[in-house]
Amino acid sequence: MNILISNDDGIAANGIRVLVAELSKKHNVYVVAPDRERSAAGHSLTLHTPLRVEEIEDTSLGTKRAWVTTGTPGDCVKIAISAILNKDEQPDVVISGINHGPNLGADILYSGTVSCAMEGAMLGLPSIAVSLASMSANYEDFKYCAHFTSLLLEKLKGFNFPPKSILNVNVPLLPEEDIAGVAITELGRKMFTDAYEKRIDPRGKVYYWMAGKLINEPQNSMTDIAAVRNNKISITPVTYEMTRHETINELNSILCSDNSCQWY
Repeated sequence: MNILISNDDGIAANGIRVLVAELSKKHNVYVVAPDRERSAAGHSLTLHTPLRVEEIEDTSLGTKRAWVTTGTPGDCVKIAISAILNKDEQPDVVISGINHGPNLGADILYSGTVSCAMEGAMLGLPSIAVSLASMSANYEDFKYCAHFTSLLLEKLKGFNFPPKSILNVNVPLLPEEDIAGVAITELGRKMFTDAYEKRIDPRGKVYYWMAGKLINEPQNSMTDIAAVRNNKISITPVTYEMTRHETINELNSILCSDNSCQWY
C-alpha cells in the first residue's frame, strides 16, 4: 500500500527515520515532514507566509520520494495530499510519528503528532499517530515501536476507520518480552499539573519555566495513561467531532423556548 509519513519532530528525527526504514520493507513510503522540530504546534496551518517545499534525494532508508517543508505538521499532510503527491502516489493511510515522547490524555490537544494524523482524517484518510512513551531518542529505541506499527497495519486491514477519527498509539520503551500486551483505551486526564516556576536569570530578569508534576491515575483505569504505566501499548480511538450533541436540546429549551430564538 501507499503510506504517507510525517511528524512534528522534523525530517532528521530518529523516530521518522526508523519508521520509514521499517515500513518501506513492505510498502510504498512517501515522506513530507517539517524542516525542524514543531512539537506542541497543535493543529496549526501556515496562512500568511509562503510555504517552501523541497524534494530531497536521500532514499537510503527506502522512501519512494521525500520532501521537506517549512510548514507545520498539519501543513505537511495537507499539502502532500492536495498538491505534492500525484494520483498514483496518493496514500492509503497516513502515519504520524514516531514521536519522541508520549502523547497521552488531554495533552493530545497540544500535540503536533496527533494533529498531523487528524489532518489526514479531515481529508478522509485512515490515519494513525504513533508515539514512543519515553524521552529517550536514540535510533535503536524506536525499532520495536516501528515493528509494532508494521504489525498493527496488517491487523487493521479489515478495520473501517470511522469518519473524523484516528488511532492514537503509545508504545512503552521496553524490550519486546516485557510488553504486557495491547490495551484499547480511552483518553486519560492531563498528564501534568499546571504549574510554572518563577525564576530570575543572571541579568535579574524574571522568567517562567513550566514545571508541572505527574498526575497519578488508578492503575486499573481504562485510560491510555494507566495502560502505558502498566507496560502496555495503548491504542485510543480519537475523534475531532467536538459537538456535544446531548446539550443541544437543553440549550434549545433555555435559549429558544416556544420555537423562538429572537430574544436578543
